[in-house]
Amino acid sequence: MSPLTRRRGLLLGGAALLAAPRTVFAQGTAPAAPTGPFTLPPLPYAPEANEAAIDAQTMQIHHGRHHATYVNNLNAAVKDHSRLHAMPIEEMLAKIGELPEGIRTAVRNNGGGHANHAMFWGIMGGRGGQPGGELMAAIQRDLGGWDQFRSRFEQAANTQFGSGWAFVTVTREGRLAIVQKPNQDTPLMEGQRVLMGNDVWEHAYYLRYQNRRAEYTRNWWNVLNWDAIGQRYAAAKAGTLKV
Repeated sequence: MSPLTRRRGLLLGGAALLAAPRTVFAQGTAPAAPTGPFTLPPLPYAPEANEAAIDAQTMQIHHGRHHATYVNNLNAAVKDHSRLHAMPIEEMLAKIGELPEGIRTAVRNNGGGHANHAMFWGIMGGRGGQPGGELMAAIQRDLGGWDQFRSRFEQAANTQFGSGWAFVTVTREGRLAIVQKPNQDTPLMEGQRVLMGNDVWEHAYYLRYQNRRAEYTRNWWNVLNWDAIGQRYAAAKAGTLKV
C-alpha cells in the first residue's frame, strides 16, 4: 500500500469514528452501575439551589454522572472482597495501605471521590455569610480570623496544581488547618477528619467559568451552609463525624 493510500484510509477511518453514534446519558443520570454496598447519596436540595456560584447543569452532571461513576467503580472494585462490604468508607480510606494491592488504586481514586463528594454536597445549598459560635472562634484562633481564612483557603484552592481539592481539617479538639490534596485524595487517608472542602477539578466549574478558577472559588462562599458546617464541627469534637 502506498503512503498516500494508507494516509487516506486513516483519515476515512477517523471520519467514520467521528460520525458513529455515541451513547448520550440524560442530564443528571448515571451509567448503568454494578450493585454493591455503596450508594449515591441524593442531593439535599434542588440542582439550582447553588446558582449564586454553580449552575444547575453543572450540579446535575457533577452529581449524577461524576459522583455516580465513583460509586459505580468503587462497588466494582470491592465486589469480590466481601469483608470490605460492611466497612465504612472513612475506615476503608484510613486503611488504604492495608487493602489488597489489586484494588488499592481503584479504592483510592473512587472511594476518595465518593467520600469527598458526599461531604461537598452536604456543605452547600446555603446563603453564605459567616459562621458563628465555636466555629468562628476556632477560625479566629487557628486560621487568623475570617478575612485571612478566606484568603488562605482561596489561595490553597487556586494554587492546587491540576485537579484536586482544598480542605479544612478538624481534630477531635476542634483545631483547624488548611490543606491541599491532588486528584481525589482526602485527609481521611491519613486518619484525619474534614470540616469542609472545595472541589477544584475542572468539571466542578468549567461550564460557567471555563478557566477562571479564581472566580469560581470566590463565588463559592455565597452558597455555603454554615449551619451544616457548624454541625460537622460539633460532630468532629464529639467523635461522630464520618466523611
